Amino acid sequence: MKNREEVLSSQDHYKYGFHDNVTSIIDTGKGISEEIVRQISKLKKEPEWMCEKRIQAFHIFEKLSLPKWGPDLQDIDFQDFTYFRRVSNETGKSWQDVPEEVKNTFEKLGIPQAEREFLAGVTTQYESEAVYHSMLKEVEEKGVIFLDIDSALKEYPDLFKKYFGTIVSAGDNKLAALNSAVWSGGSFIYVPPGVKLEKPLQSYFRINSESMGQFERSIIIVDDGAEISYVEGCTAPQYSKDSLHAAVVEVFVGKQAKCRYSSVQNWSGNILNLVTKRAKVEEDGSMEWIDGNIGSRITMKYPSCILAGARATGLCISIAVGSQNQFQDSGAKMIHVAPDTKSSIISKSVSRNGGVTNFRDEIRILPQADRAKSHIECDTLILDNRSKSDTIPVDINLNSHSTIEHEAKVSKISEDQLFYLMSRGLSEEQATEMIVMGFLEPFTRELPMEYAVELNQLLKLDMSGSIG
Repeated sequence: MKNREEVLSSQDHYKYGFHDNVTSIIDTGKGISEEIVRQISKLKKEPEWMCEKRIQAFHIFEKLSLPKWGPDLQDIDFQDFTYFRRVSNETGKSWQDVPEEVKNTFEKLGIPQAEREFLAGVTTQYESEAVYHSMLKEVEEKGVIFLDIDSALKEYPDLFKKYFGTIVSAGDNKLAALNSAVWSGGSFIYVPPGVKLEKPLQSYFRINSESMGQFERSIIIVDDGAEISYVEGCTAPQYSKDSLHAAVVEVFVGKQAKCRYSSVQNWSGNILNLVTKRAKVEEDGSMEWIDGNIGSRITMKYPSCILAGARATGLCISIAVGSQNQFQDSGAKMIHVAPDTKSSIISKSVSRNGGVTNFRDEIRILPQADRAKSHIECDTLILDNRSKSDTIPVDINLNSHSTIEHEAKVSKISEDQLFYLMSRGLSEEQATEMIVMGFLEPFTRELPMEYAVELNQLLKLDMSGSIG
């Protein structure tokens, strides 16, 4: 465990590190057991079949080991986290319904303003559950279902049961098993056939307490010919003890449907961000992961596509910024099941002040996936002699008519570029910042304008002090 000074110094400029004095209505206390899992299900008034799924998942969690590859997770004490905390008795339909301190937090984060100006709908989660949810009337009239996932279980139990755990099962990995046992909060979205949303839907996840576990579970179903853009944001206070974020996301993309999932995770330096995200894409469907990872002490996240239908496409564009005491292990997975499928992975990472950014991919082209194509580009910028980066590809092609292309490059900032910009009147720090922002531009240009502006500000703060 890092001491307080080390943790705080890793994000001197983290502007979302404040915490609020919010009183919990319900708190299960630290630790996990079968009794705690049953208590969570009972508090949520879930059907018996859901409670049984949770218990089965908990026993799988107990048996599975943490991964031995990547960042060292062996010092995680799962009994040191709080697994459920409720701060409001209901999900507000108006910001006036949200507890005052919680509402003030989201005002500071700019969520109400973003909702008014840019969004078709928004769900905000504070600790374990959603505290606010809203959707534009015209979107609702198109038959779109957008709910916090706890409400979806109650209102659409058959649809929920049909999709829950079918792409990411409890046996997938230890953290997925943990999520399946104690999941709480997250989004449930269903877009009917042919419906195309002009504005994005958004969810925002906020951890407030020390040693907190947040385990949202999100399910997105984009039916045939439909299109949706979904944006996710995350922040947390700065503490000396770790908190755990272990989400699971399952996305179902129908025939000729399209889903874009944009995530800007701007965690504080004491978060363990261990996430499983996976999509299944049917014939002529398209899935795009736009994935940003800033902050967190450890990140392990590899958005995945199972390209199950002919001519399905998968794209992942990601950035990772690793600073002092941070280990960003990120990348993507693409599984080609059907013929004429295509995938593309573009990764940009920056290591500074002794941080580590690893890129890890898995490309698997199955024997029946004739004429499949996969292209991977991995670029890393290292800003000093203390930082590290590795590229760790696993590329398996079982079809002789298919191709995998892999490009990887690690570089430092060009002295010629620095000299040119400084000769135009910029300081070394300003010139470095400009070069880094240009390097990351393939990611930022894919975000909606308002999120790109915010991300640029975050990155500028994170880059300050990188020189000298």
